[in-house]
Amino acid sequence: MLAGDTEQYAELVHRYRDRYARFATRMLGSVDEAEDAVQDAFIRAFEQLRQCRDPDNFAGWFFLILRNRCLAERRRVARAGPGTDAVVVLATEQADGPLVQEERRRALQQALLGLTPEQREVFVLKHVEDLSYEEIAGRLGATIPSLKMRMHRAYDRLRERLKDVL
Repeated sequence: MLAGDTEQYAELVHRYRDRYARFATRMLGSVDEAEDAVQDAFIRAFEQLRQCRDPDNFAGWFFLILRNRCLAERRRVARAGPGTDAVVVLATEQADGPLVQEERRRALQQALLGLTPEQREVFVLKHVEDLSYEEIAGRLGATIPSLKMRMHRAYDRLRERLKDVL
């Protein structure tokens, strides 16, 4: 059992940290906020290890802790009102040209920030983490049709926001 074994837990942190940092960054729109969320989630997970019913599925259990932390942070920021623009990091695989690519990246960042947390979550899990709808449904406890509807709405919203850029 992992509870209390800091060396084994440190190995899990090392294994999953980057993956979940990417998820949190895309959910929160800020590298700094994502770093805080991931660190907080790992601390919470360590404190609650005894509640992990399936140690072989630590990644799924931890994902739910991080997801809840990200959603709580989004609610907190929404209540606080608009502040400074967040710096979002999105991986870009191919470049048309540096200026065009940068313009598209910024437009996509802003468009993603305009999605609801639920839409952004499904979009990130599907297109960034490359999970199937079945895997997403298992992680979120949602039905596949409801996930597809969220994705459809996310596509519509992104298409509307990006129509002049892409």
